Amino acid sequence: MAADYFVHKSSYIDEGVFIGSGTKIWHFCHIQRGARIGERCSLGQNVNVSNNVKIGNGVKIQNNVSVYEGVELEDYVFCGPSCVFTNDLTPRSKYPKGNAGYQRTLVKYGASIGANATIICGHTIGRWAMVASGAVVTRDVPDYALVAGVPARQIGWVCECGLPLKSGLVCQACGREYALVNGLLEEKLKPVYDK
Repeated sequence: MAADYFVHKSSYIDEGVFIGSGTKIWHFCHIQRGARIGERCSLGQNVNVSNNVKIGNGVKIQNNVSVYEGVELEDYVFCGPSCVFTNDLTPRSKYPKGNAGYQRTLVKYGASIGANATIICGHTIGRWAMVASGAVVTRDVPDYALVAGVPARQIGWVCECGLPLKSGLVCQACGREYALVNGLLEEKLKPVYDK
């Protein structure tokens, strides 16, 4: 039976890998044993997915990204070109720890990581958060937060659609409305009326 996903002939897929339908894996990629990639994902040129990594549905990983063991990307995460994940806070070539020493990194649903950003392991990037290009994330990022700089600091909030939110916490592009609850952003639910 033919695969219902695409893998460019220059890429390597190890044994024991799951790839969901509609996913496209482009030039010079390596998907290592035990990795799980969801449906409708796009992996650009020169992407490495390490052993046992879990990638959700609809994820876009741009060129030159390595997703190391210990990193999990939930559905609809965007990883910009050459963004960097780590998995060991104190690496030594002479004293390798193996996967027992890896720190877990979770990138939640819909979050975006800009080009050349670095995500230090052991942290969580919240739902719909946005990490600016070149930022270095050294702590957890809240849902909908916009972070930038070295080290990354929160400079605002972003809508689910990606537009930074201005005063009033109403998106000027799509009209979604938000509220701060205990210092964290939540989308206001529109009331549903019975007919």
